Amino acid sequence: MEGMNLLFVLSLLCKAACVWFALVAVAGLVCRARQGFRPRYSPAAPRTRFAVLAAGRNEEAVISGFVRSILAQDYPRELFDVYVLPNNCTDDTAGTARAAGAIVLDCPGAHSKGEALHSGLARLRNMDYDAFCVFDADNQADPAFLARMNDAFCAGARVAKGRIAAQNPRAGWVAGCYGLYFRLFDLFFNEPRGALGLSAKLVGTGFAVHKEVLDRLGGWNTVTIAEDAEFSAQCAELGYPVAWVPGAVTRDVEPVSFRVSLVQRRRWIGGVLQAGQARGGCLARALVQRRRAVTLDSCLFFLTPLTGAVGTLLGVTGTALALARGHLPLWAPLAAAMLGWLGCALGALVLRLFLPRAERPGLGSVLGFGLFMACWAPLGVLGVLCPPRRWVPVDHTAHLTVRRGRRLRRERAA
Repeated sequence: MEGMNLLFVLSLLCKAACVWFALVAVAGLVCRARQGFRPRYSPAAPRTRFAVLAAGRNEEAVISGFVRSILAQDYPRELFDVYVLPNNCTDDTAGTARAAGAIVLDCPGAHSKGEALHSGLARLRNMDYDAFCVFDADNQADPAFLARMNDAFCAGARVAKGRIAAQNPRAGWVAGCYGLYFRLFDLFFNEPRGALGLSAKLVGTGFAVHKEVLDRLGGWNTVTIAEDAEFSAQCAELGYPVAWVPGAVTRDVEPVSFRVSLVQRRRWIGGVLQAGQARGGCLARALVQRRRAVTLDSCLFFLTPLTGAVGTLLGVTGTALALARGHLPLWAPLAAAMLGWLGCALGALVLRLFLPRAERPGLGSVLGFGLFMACWAPLGVLGVLCPPRRWVPVDHTAHLTVRRGRRLRRERAA
């Protein structure tokens, strides 16, 4: 009986979370349309002094590209510095980064990105910087990244997240699906929240945090494998929304292997669940004390791995029982799957229109998008039942050719 009661409560949470996210998406998009889809933050004179950081483990092959993209920013050079935080390296990440123009901060004893950020920011937080930008070592930032972040901070933002784009959308159908997924998530999650003053999703790259926030938190202090999600929960506890700054674009090299994609996304789900477990009590107390919408939204976000897994299990169980009892013909779930695939393919075609031409994936990604999205359900169940407990680097190599429309370069990303 207790198990049935728990299942009932979890199913109610599934419905409540779905209703909340749907209402936020609709209300936010309506609000955004009324704003005329103008940039939320007006251009401001450069005055924010940035420290730009990238933690790296064996990133010799890609770190110089990241450093060059920061040094090429359309922002006064005297207002930013770029730092690389090598940790557990067996290659020459540090030497390559230094040769490219970065300042190298060694992080002895650091075994994860969160620990490297803790070490690096402990040294930088008391220096003459107003804000800190965090990237992954395989990223490249658009030239306007720092300028757009400056606009947000000058307008009062204290934590800001830029748009992520696939750097290699035509390297394979999997890499292209990442680009489509990012745009889908931006359209129905980040854009509405930006319009309503709620938090955009703070993923582990392409974001910036003001010194004020780190001072209130006592530095960067995360302990889970999802340091980004854990940090966003800490911000929500203090009442800081993560501002959405789509003009600040980060280009990320995406996996080209379907297997690697499954491993990576399972880690994402497990990390969000772990961060929710670590910060759930504090978030709940902050919600009761402050009663802020940004905190409620964060609480429901951290429930999504659990509610998604429960919803998947309930759906599979219900379908299996209906088939076993003859209440549902076998062709019905097969037809539903085909319709779902067709809907995803058509949706992917529409999503491509919202992407700049250089970011548009090929036809294989459009056809494979249904499979890519369908995998979230079993990965969610696996992430809840067998969550990863430690961060494991994932290597993936993108081979792109630049010749008559093909790119010629080889990049490795972790």
